[in-house]
Amino acid sequence: MNRRNFLKSIALTGAAITIKESGATTLMSQHFNQAAGETSGAGAYDLVAVLGGEPAAMFRRAITEMGGMGKFVSKGQKVAVKPNIGWDKVPELAANTNPELIREIVKQCFDAGASEVVVFDHTCDDWRKCYANSGIESAAKAAGARMVPADQESYYKPVSLPKGKSLKTAKVHEAILNADVWINVPVLKNHGGAKMSISMKNLMGIVWDRRFFHANNLQQCIADISTISKKPVLNVVDAYRLMKNNGPRGRSEADVVLSKGLFISQDMVAVDTAATNFFNQVRDMPLADVAHIGIGAAMNIGTMELDKLKIKRVKI
Repeated sequence: MNRRNFLKSIALTGAAITIKESGATTLMSQHFNQAAGETSGAGAYDLVAVLGGEPAAMFRRAITEMGGMGKFVSKGQKVAVKPNIGWDKVPELAANTNPELIREIVKQCFDAGASEVVVFDHTCDDWRKCYANSGIESAAKAAGARMVPADQESYYKPVSLPKGKSLKTAKVHEAILNADVWINVPVLKNHGGAKMSISMKNLMGIVWDRRFFHANNLQQCIADISTISKKPVLNVVDAYRLMKNNGPRGRSEADVVLSKGLFISQDMVAVDTAATNFFNQVRDMPLADVAHIGIGAAMNIGTMELDKLKIKRVKI
């Protein structure tokens, strides 16, 4: 495949996408056609995919199609929002979740009546620099959220994972445990060890001891933490920019594709399957290589059978 200049058309359970790539960025023309038998009516969908817009606009359309934020956040509830903020990188390098998406999600939570919204991640680089330079701290605070640190073990409490195979217990951040509901907002990117970092992988940022994952079958442990009883009410995959190479940290803008996509579902396995299919348009990444997704399906965390889901596809 010529990665500097190619045209490729694919189908994501009936949705044709054409991508033209030149250099480090991608120009994408989407032909998102409603599949035969697709269910109509807002709120009837298991998964919504939106292409072609800015982050906030794509989320507004996606959450409307899912039935509105009020379906997931009730008046008076405390909400935790968990982006990927792991790296001391600016938004253009796609190592972290897009800050404008986080701003819109926080706003929508408050519009739905949330009493409090907290935003956090257990970062890899210095948390203060990650929060600031990702743009997420300023965006979240502007929308009324409170940023909380995650750099001390005292912030984490033991949680049992009775369905886990390699990971039986984990210390989970109190922001998740104290919230009434939480929203998982990963960025779509390549990962050296896990192959892909999406919704399931993003849960490593809610635990204290990530070294255990890497020492005890990383792919299985990612699936194990995804069995946590307090699952996110929404998984919002930021694919506005995706990192195609050298993840999870990345090296330069050459690793980044401007793909202008967003996927949303309550099913982590399904949304990670759809997002990986999307990622395959810029780099080959067989689903079988992203073993934690298949393990998650086998553990009944969710489904990879997208053709059995009600999916809405939107082109902005």
